[in-house]
Parts: sequence; structure tokens; C-alpha cells
Amino acid sequence: MEQLVSAQRRFAANAAHELRTPLAVQRAAAEIGLAGDPPPEKVARIRAKLIGVADSSEHLIESLLLLAVSEQGLESTGPVDLAELAAAELAACPQAGLTVVRTFVPLVVTGDRVLLGHLLRNLLMNAVRHNRAGGRIAVSTSADGELTVCNTGPVIDPADVPGLLEPFRRRAERQHTAGEGAGLGLSIAASIARAHEAELTAGANPGPEGGLTVRVRFPVPGVARTSRTNRV
Repeated sequence: MEQLVSAQRRFAANAAHELRTPLAVQRAAAEIGLAGDPPPEKVARIRAKLIGVADSSEHLIESLLLLAVSEQGLESTGPVDLAELAAAELAACPQAGLTVVRTFVPLVVTGDRVLLGHLLRNLLMNAVRHNRAGGRIAVSTSADGELTVCNTGPVIDPADVPGLLEPFRRRAERQHTAGEGAGLGLSIAASIARAHEAELTAGANPGPEGGLTVRVRFPVPGVARTSRTNRV
């Protein structure tokens, strides 16, 4: 119980910090940047800055709401072909400069299509955001219930991987800028997986390619589930 309360307090403190920071930036931009009689070009720059920070704040709030919704469980479910959904989400995901490998085998699970779309979107955006120039993304589904998203990128210490699945944890503890993730993507994906009685595991890929491999193992009738924690 004490650990749960401590985790809830830490989450609340992190959420407050993440929301307070963009508000401070907006205030400073308005009070300092627009003080006096600034020229039109400066007003335009400040306007763009304020819009960018507002967009970042909106994304954070939407992510927090999605995390809360996924933790409440599923309200409506139906058959969802993850291979079809993954192909659609992949087509909508920016891939400039990256090699994409697709291996889609029909995989029908019972779940919430909207939430599963968010799970895929977060995994794909994480794979793009933390990749490298000329890197690679591999996305696959298998008949035994496994969805896999693998990307190249910086070499990650395997000891750091479990923390990446926690809310507000980034690979580098630093202040994020507008348009960058707030460290919620993988934790949201893990929460959505749990709501579907699926298991999300992650493993660091060895150098020189580096990056991360994330697997989501969904329950499939007739297929025994085995533990694959941190398997790469």
C-alpha cells in the first residue's frame, strides 16, 4: 500500500511539473517578449512560440487523459485485426529517411479498436522519435498473438529499459521542448496492453545498431503464453 501511495504521489508531482513548465514558458514569452512595443517580426516569433507551447500542453493533457482511460479497463470490445490496424497506423506515421520492414500475419484479438490504435501509434512514434538518420523500423504481427515493433537508435543500457515503461521517464533526464514526447508513450502502451490482458515487454538492442524492441503478447485461444520479459 505504501508503495502504491508513493507511486501515485510521484505521478501527481511529475504531472504537475510537466504542466507547470509550459505555463511558465507562456507567461515569460508574453510578459517579456511582448513588453513595450515590439516590432511585428518579434510578435510573430512570440506568437509561434506560444502556439507551439500550447500544442505541447494539449498533447500532454490528452496523453494523461488517455492513460487514465486505459487504466479504467475496457468499456466496449470487438474483434480487431492487429495486422490490418498496424498497416493503417504505419501508413499514417512519418517515416522520412527510415527503412521500414513490414511482416504482417493476420492476428485477430478481442479489444477496443480505438485504444489499440493508440497503442500502435505510440509504439510507432516512439520508434521514429528515438531512431537515427538512415535507421530502420521493423513491425510485425504473428499468429501466436505477438505484435513487435523494433527500431534502431542509440544504444540503451538494459538496466535502463524498465524505467522507460514508467510515466514521465525519458532515456535522458532533461527538459523536453515543444513537440517532443513527455515520456508517456510507452507507459500508455503498457497500460492499454494490460487492459487487454496482454503483456508488453521491451528489450535493448545491442550495438552498433542499438535501439529498442517492444513486444506485446496478446492472449490467443489455444496458444500458451510464455514469459518474455526483456527478451530481444
